[in-house]
Order: sequence, then C-alpha cells, then structure tokens
Amino acid sequence: MQSIVMISRGSSRWFGCSQRHSRYYIKRWFSVGTVKLFEYKVDFSERSSINLSGGKYARLSDGCAVATLGDTSVMATIVSKSTKSSSNFLPLTVDYRQKAAAAGRIPTNYLRRELSVSEHEILTSRLIDRSLRPLFPSTYCFDTQVMCNLLAVDGVNHPDILSINAASTALALSDIPWNGPVGAVRIGLCDKNFVTNPTRRELANSELNLVVVSAAQNLVVMLEGSANNILQQDFLKAIKFGVKECQYIVNGIQKLQTEFGKPKREFEIKNVDDTNGNLETVIESLSEIKLREIFTNANHDKTSRDVAVKNVKTEAIENLKSNFENLNFEMCSVIFDKISKRVFRNLIFENDLRCDGRQLDELRKISCEVDLYKPLHGSALFQRGQTQVFCTVALDSLDSALKLDPMSILTSGINEKNFFLHYEFPPYATNDIGRMSPFMRREVGHGALAERGLRSVVPENFPFTIRLTAEVLESNGSSSMASICGGSLALMDAGVPITQPAAGVAIGLIANYDSDDSKHIKDYRILTDILGIEDYMGDMDFKLAGTKKGITALQADIKIPGLPLKIIMEAIQAATSAKHKIINIMNSTLQSTRKPKKENWPLTEILNVPIHKKGKLVGPGGINLKRIMLETGAQISTDTENDAFTIFAPNQEALNEAKEIIDKLISEKSEPQLEFGAIYKAKIVEIREIGVMVTLYPTMQPALIHNSQLDQRKINHPSALGLEEGHEIQIKYFGRDPVSGIMRLSRKVLQGPASSPARSIGGKNTL
Repeated sequence: MQSIVMISRGSSRWFGCSQRHSRYYIKRWFSVGTVKLFEYKVDFSERSSINLSGGKYARLSDGCAVATLGDTSVMATIVSKSTKSSSNFLPLTVDYRQKAAAAGRIPTNYLRRELSVSEHEILTSRLIDRSLRPLFPSTYCFDTQVMCNLLAVDGVNHPDILSINAASTALALSDIPWNGPVGAVRIGLCDKNFVTNPTRRELANSELNLVVVSAAQNLVVMLEGSANNILQQDFLKAIKFGVKECQYIVNGIQKLQTEFGKPKREFEIKNVDDTNGNLETVIESLSEIKLREIFTNANHDKTSRDVAVKNVKTEAIENLKSNFENLNFEMCSVIFDKISKRVFRNLIFENDLRCDGRQLDELRKISCEVDLYKPLHGSALFQRGQTQVFCTVALDSLDSALKLDPMSILTSGINEKNFFLHYEFPPYATNDIGRMSPFMRREVGHGALAERGLRSVVPENFPFTIRLTAEVLESNGSSSMASICGGSLALMDAGVPITQPAAGVAIGLIANYDSDDSKHIKDYRILTDILGIEDYMGDMDFKLAGTKKGITALQADIKIPGLPLKIIMEAIQAATSAKHKIINIMNSTLQSTRKPKKENWPLTEILNVPIHKKGKLVGPGGINLKRIMLETGAQISTDTENDAFTIFAPNQEALNEAKEIIDKLISEKSEPQLEFGAIYKAKIVEIREIGVMVTLYPTMQPALIHNSQLDQRKINHPSALGLEEGHEIQIKYFGRDPVSGIMRLSRKVLQGPASSPARSIGGKNTL
C-alpha cells in the first residue's frame, strides 16, 4: 500500500512516498531547474538505519552522495576524466579523509591542521577501493577518483561502511560506466546473535568484526574481517547473513538510479586488434605452443618462468617487424599478455595441474626455523616455496604501547595497542629496485591483515608491549599469510603465551563464463596456496588465517563482478583444510610457547616505596628516574592501580643494577627513627610566607611547619615571632601524613601548660 503527499512550496514541490511493510522509503524534492534532492532510508532493525541522500553538495562533480547512520555522515564524490589514460588498466584513486572538525576537535599537531594520512585512513581507502574496483568495465581505462570526506562523527557509529555505501550511490547515479551498485554492512557477533552495523561499544564486546560487500543476486564482491577465533560454521553463517542484509541497500540504490540516475557515458574502447584483424592470430600462432611448454614445465621457478615468457614475447614481436609496417608495439604487448593469460588459465582446466606441477589443493614446500639470533627476544624464518619471511619479536615496557591519534580513537574505539605488527616489503624481495617507505599503502594493508590474524591469540593482560616485525626477503605470492605463520612461531619463540598457533593461506580462483558479457560462471577451479602468477592471472585472492579451532582473520580480493556464495563457502573450506596442514608442519619445529625464559628476556617488578620516600626516588623533575634509565636501561613508571612503581628492565643484570641505585636513594641507614609524640630540636633553614622549613638532623629533607602551628596566636608571617634562618626551635613530632607522607610538626603545642621531656638525637639532649 502506498501513500503520496504533494505540498506546494512556491516554485518547488515536495513529494513524500512510503511503502508499508517495506524496509525503505524515498523522499524527492524538485527545485527550479534540473537540481534534484533525494533521500532514501534503509532499515536493518528497529534501531539501525542508513540514510542515502544527494543533490545538495558538490554538484560540479560527476556524482555525489551522503550516507548517514545515527549522527555520523560521510560524503562521497566521484570524478572521472573524459580523456583516455595511457594505461591499459583502470587508474582508480580512492581517498578517505577524516577531519577533526567532524568531531568538533582541533588537530593536536603544531600547525593545528590535517597533515599526513593516518594508518586508519589508508586502511579505509583500501577497503573502499576493493569494494568498487571489480565492477568497473574491464575496458574502461579513464582516470577516476573517489573521495570520501567525513562530515560528522558521533563516536558511536563507524564511518567506513557509510563511505562504501555513499561511493556506491554516487557511482550508480553518475554517468560513469559502472556495473554496480553494491551494498556494504558490518556484522558483529554479540551474545551469539548477529548484529548489523554494531556500534563502537557493541563492537568492542563482539566476537566478530566482518565487513561484507555484495552486489545484486547475492554476489559477494569483497570480504574483510577479524574474529576472536570463532568456529567455521559461525563464520559462514555471518557471511550469508551479511549478504542478505546488503541486498536491501542494493535494491534501494537501484531504485534511486532508476529515478535520478544519469545516462551512462559512451567511452572509447581500446582496440587491441589491427586494421587487418589478423594480428592476434599471428601472435597466437607464434607464441601459444611455446607458452604452453613454459607453463607446463614444473622445473621453472618464478625468475626463470618470467624470463622465459619475456623471451617468447620479444621473439614474437621481432618476427612481426618484417611482416607488418608501422607496427604498434604497445598493441602487440597487450595482445601477447591477453594470449598468455588465456593459455595459462586453459591449461589449469585441461590438466587440473598448475604451472609448478602441484595439484589444485597441494601446498608448496614449507620449512621453518626459530631462535636464529641470540640477542633477539624471539625470531623465526618461514619459507613457503619462494616466499620467505623473517619475523622478529621485541618486548618492551607498557609505556611503549602504540598511542593512536584522537580521530582514530574516536572512529575505531581503540586508545592504544600493546601488540602491533609492522610489515616490510623491500624491493629486493622481487628482484626489483625501488625506494623504501614505511608507509606505503600496500605495506600498511598487509601488515594490518597479518596483525588481525594474530591479535586474538595474543593475551590481553601480557605485562609487555609486543612489536612484531615481518620482513619479506623473497616473494612469490601470499607474503602476508606467511607473515602470520612466521609471526606465530616468533611469538612462541619469545615466550609469549599465545593461546594456539595460527597460520594463514591464500586461495585463488580460475573461472569461465558462459559468454564474455554474462555473469554466470559455468566452470571454475579453486587453487590452494597460490603463486604470484596465479594471483595475477586469476580471479580471486582469498586470504584466511586462524588456528586449528577457528578463524581469526579474512580478506577476499575478488577481481570479477561478484562471486556466488557457493564458491565462497568452498574457498573457506579449502583454506581451513590447508591451514590445518600448515600448523602441523609448524608444530614439528616448535609446538608450543617456549617455557624456559631466555637470558635476554625482559623483566618487570613491582616496587613498593613508602609515600614519604617517593620524592627521593623520583628526584627534582624526575631526574633520578632519567639517570637510572640512562645508566641501566631500566624504566620506572607509576602503577596507579597498586599505588606503587613498576620497574621494567631489558634483562636481569639491568634490573639488579637499577635496584641497587634505588636502594641507595631511599636508604634509611643514616636516618634516625623518630618517635611519635617526642620533642626534638629543629633548625630553621628557610623562611616562607606560609611558615618555616626546618630539619631535625643533617641528612633530612626540609619539612614545613605552617604558620598555624608556630604559635598559639594567629600570625601571618614567621617574622612576627622574630624567627630567622639558623635559629633553633623545639617542635613536637606527630608522625607522617598517611596520604602525602609529609612530616606533621608543631611548635604551638609546646606552649601549653603541659610539656614532655625532650628526646635526644645522636646522644645530645635537646631540652
């Protein structure tokens, strides 16, 4: 049942349209001219709904839309150049930016403005890119940029899901060719129930953090998530649930596209055939047999195979020079790559064998080593085929935990991390030359994936900060999953009590369609533990990590416009079987966490210091703590929970040296024991406005006698009593304040009619 309301507003009209028993409604508003404003609402549950709107902002862009959840809003804009790029692929750039102003904050850097891109922004940009890229036409090679700006954030709802949905809406409504739309949701598992788009607090208590991106007809476009080692069947249910929820968003965007979408632009398709139409046939006749020999020769490794293919390509182009005038070498290269890919894929279907001679579900040869260098807290070398990763573990004090910037804290809900993984991919790993940068998008993304794969097995209450580094020394595919395997071994070698060993594996896919334009897959092969060439020539890079019990992380990069759930389920099953085999191989090297501690293992110890001696230990401006750190390497920090100090030392020797210095600082050997209620002679060492500073013995730190305790009469300054520096006065000792540890001294109590005999210090009577 529908109801339509029309309200006249001068030269504009507003239409409200709702559908009962439906999960959406549309508001349309037509203004003067061609500008149209719209709003679309999708309800996932009684408390969760996403609003998609547009037509108001950035009207000069090719497409713009705003997605809102709660009080969090993200605006996505799309611009694509009409001039053709020189690339043979889609030059798509995705940038996500979170502005401090969106949270009513000012940046904390010196210039008080947004500067370099944060790690969270890079990861979100990659998430959006992988959700949109597969649905662009393969022949569309025009410069395209997607920008997602955080307009407002409420600290409750996450903006990354909104960014994907806003970008999908903007692309669908624009004139840019795109085979979307897609919908995105986050699935949490709270109290054994699936939650769509959980809040920040709900996600903190969730066993699952899974992002599902799906197109129409329940086709999966992208998956990414982490889990607290949940069972495989629960993970499969979560994916199915997420795909179903995505369809409500997809249906809504399709309706908006029908109502408000622009006609898609015509674009020039790069012609890979020559004018005579036989260049591809000639290149195929010159190279196909040789390519088949190369791709069926299991003796080739990565380098020799690449060299052999390159030689065939060079030879074919040289032969063409004599037969074709004005030969277009770029076109020949594109045609050869197309033929090479087709031959490679056809051989897998024909023989059910891969280019290195393995069966479809067979792992590469794996070898592991641990405890490689004595000074390291933990180390491991993981070799899988020609992929080699060297992992190291460094244990440091809790003060070394990774602190996040305020905006990342607000959007992710994480204040600091005492476990983090840094992934490095130097150019020599692939026999290349290039610059080294610690903040390349690929390195950040792979490091975050490996970190998610191990985070759930690392204990939360570990007394040290753990930095795990994974340096790729050789790469022929699946280096991020090798980092998880090597990282698990390095953690166990360092004595970190992980709950279970974890491993990761990459699953590939080769698919055939009914026709070039069809989305229906007629045949496919799932490949376990893929090589670099199988990733490049294939249709999917499906990475899964976990223990023997369950799954800890997943990331699916799908290169075709969506996969049916059946193939996704088979890929997860293949990955689960493979990771069990990998863990068995790892266990033959190191089965569990190393129990005897290494000699260089760091140590922590709780140090209880009397309140009145804390000042002696810290020193003016913390100078004593700094001196201890410089001399011994031990760090002393305040333990507010236990009202004590915590000593962190890199080894036992450093701890012993630090404790010796601490004992000297707070030693009481030269200090006499004072008796509660006794009378002592005190020497005035300083006159202050509020009282006098006195000492009772030479090595004592000066203590204050307040004006109110100097005389029975009320005085405003000690000079009223004729007191000067160097004078000696009699005082009574009442112990130390239980909170501050300050001595409680009084002179006025001795001016009463009753007085006690004075005690002596050092054998001298003080009366």
